[in-house]
Amino acid sequence: MSGGEVAGILVAVFWAILVSFLAVVLVRLAQTLRAATRLVSAVTEQAVPLLGEASATMRSAQTQLDRVDAIASDVQEVTSNASALSSTVSTAFGGPLVKVAAFGYGVRRALSRKTPPPPPTRRNVVAGRTLPSPRRGRGRRGGKD
Repeated sequence: MSGGEVAGILVAVFWAILVSFLAVVLVRLAQTLRAATRLVSAVTEQAVPLLGEASATMRSAQTQLDRVDAIASDVQEVTSNASALSSTVSTAFGGPLVKVAAFGYGVRRALSRKTPPPPPTRRNVVAGRTLPSPRRGRGRRGGKD
């Protein structure tokens, strides 16, 4: 065997190893692609009903939002009507009620003044100073007698 023949055999062996390695890689790649295809089909089968349910939920939510919007506009109208009524009542009855209340207060005050005012307290004056009035109804220790 010459050097060329040995080199040819080595190249053929390396070529066979390379082809075997590539065949294993291609088989694994094919398995991976089949698993990915199955996964995608399973996801598609589950996603289509979910999208349908999501669409139905969105339609229901939109209907509910339309109802809430109608209710909110009605509440706003009622609020403005109540505000207008309140200002009308305040304008119509506020002034006279205040006058009646003031008159009643004045009458009560005038009636309560019919009682004579208490007599002025006596104070002793000593060289330009006013002494406090004597304390009555208390003992030495500050308690009640």
